[in-house]
Amino acid sequence: MLRRSVAVALAAFCAAFAGAASAQTNIPSPTLDAVRARGTLNCGIHTGVAGFASPDSRGVWQGFDVDMCRGLAAAIFNDPAKVRFIPLSSSTRFTALGSGEIDVLFRTSTQTMLRDTTLGLRHVTTYFYDGHGFMVRANAGVQRVRDMGGATICLIQGTTNEQVTADYFRSVNVPFQPVVFERTDQAAAALVAGRCDSFGTDASQLAGVRASMPNPSEWTILSERFSKEPYGAYVRRGDDNWYDIVRWYTTAIIEAEEQGVTRANAEQMRASSVNPNTRRLLGVTPELGQSIKLDPLWAYNAIRAVGNYGEVYERTMGEATPVSLPRGPNNLWTNGGLLYALPMR
Repeated sequence: MLRRSVAVALAAFCAAFAGAASAQTNIPSPTLDAVRARGTLNCGIHTGVAGFASPDSRGVWQGFDVDMCRGLAAAIFNDPAKVRFIPLSSSTRFTALGSGEIDVLFRTSTQTMLRDTTLGLRHVTTYFYDGHGFMVRANAGVQRVRDMGGATICLIQGTTNEQVTADYFRSVNVPFQPVVFERTDQAAAALVAGRCDSFGTDASQLAGVRASMPNPSEWTILSERFSKEPYGAYVRRGDDNWYDIVRWYTTAIIEAEEQGVTRANAEQMRASSVNPNTRRLLGVTPELGQSIKLDPLWAYNAIRAVGNYGEVYERTMGEATPVSLPRGPNNLWTNGGLLYALPMR
């Protein structure tokens, strides 16, 4: 009798769980439905900073965030070209997302508590770890930021860097003069022209700005870091399925690197791997795609389009590129970094 009661209870629990899971997958996703009906993913990106998003000599957008957009389009459509890039300034990016002008924001955007709780938006999985820094002329004789008393500092409107800079100089009781711009290229031009003594923003973006300057060797990025700047995609609140798609797509790109799945070997690994995790990731078994209303090959298609996280990083800002930014905290956790894919099972 006891065994029968336990069996009945277990069967009831499983049925309830299956029913709840089925109900979850049947919840409408207004964003996914709109993207599919339109046939294009509208993706918000930077107005222009090397490494993350900038047009090449042919006018084709290139960069880390650009590839994240392309990979997401491939996960949805099996076509990385089905994406429309919408360049946005720091001060307009969140408004554009909230109004529906874009479906997702992949734009060097830091997760903060107030952004996550007051804008009607949600920060998704962190995909890049950075920190606020300062760039000065190499011959300026500046070794540390505390030495820049009275300096004019270029800053970008609508960024966390405005507050970080003000907080630091106030904490050490050192005066400075902010010069605020709408776009990164405007601040970089002012720096080169001598309107500012320094440019304060996230170190990765400083590396991108320096790479785009006429004489990069004339500029140095000071070694101090003054904040934590975890970047992640942003989506609108209230569409849980779309949040899940962006979250687990980002995770899949990281998971692919952890498992050694690349653009070149994804097809072979899908055909021959006996690793259950790899088989799930690459859609040999369909449950991951089904859980987020995508094709079973969603992650496989994304990896085939843009590669795993390491491939995207090295192609867009790695040490063999003009940006030449060591991975540092953006290494996998197994290599001493902070990247850690949540279990995909």
